[in-house]
Amino acid sequence: MATAGIPQGALVAQELGLPFAYVRSKAKEHGTGSLIEGEIIEGQRVVVIEDLVSTGKSSLQAVEALRNAGVSVAGLVAIFTYGFDQADENFKAAKCRYVTLSNYNTLIEYAAEHGFIGTNDIDLLTKWRRNPAEWGAELEKTS
Repeated sequence: MATAGIPQGALVAQELGLPFAYVRSKAKEHGTGSLIEGEIIEGQRVVVIEDLVSTGKSSLQAVEALRNAGVSVAGLVAIFTYGFDQADENFKAAKCRYVTLSNYNTLIEYAAEHGFIGTNDIDLLTKWRRNPAEWGAELEKTS
């Protein structure tokens, strides 16, 4: 998981009275060279906890590392997702279920309903959501 997911993962583990492990983005270059820190036991069933899912790439690297260590990954839960189709495709290809507590569309709806953003903002944010890679280039052309 990304470093930002550690506090949520640790809190959930503590609340449930379960062990906590952290999957690094890459193996340590010193000491034990570990990719996974914490207690894991081959065959145990785990849930990966993340703060954010965009494309799912980094999350699925953690899932793969755990699977390679002989752990059964029940799925992944995240606080937020942008809801990109690429994430759905990546998780499906990896045969990993995932759920999120909130998402981009819900955030925009809430912000609009409570007057935090206006119609122009919604249009701009919707355009970004459709194609974030090209959104910035389009914005630069208009400014």
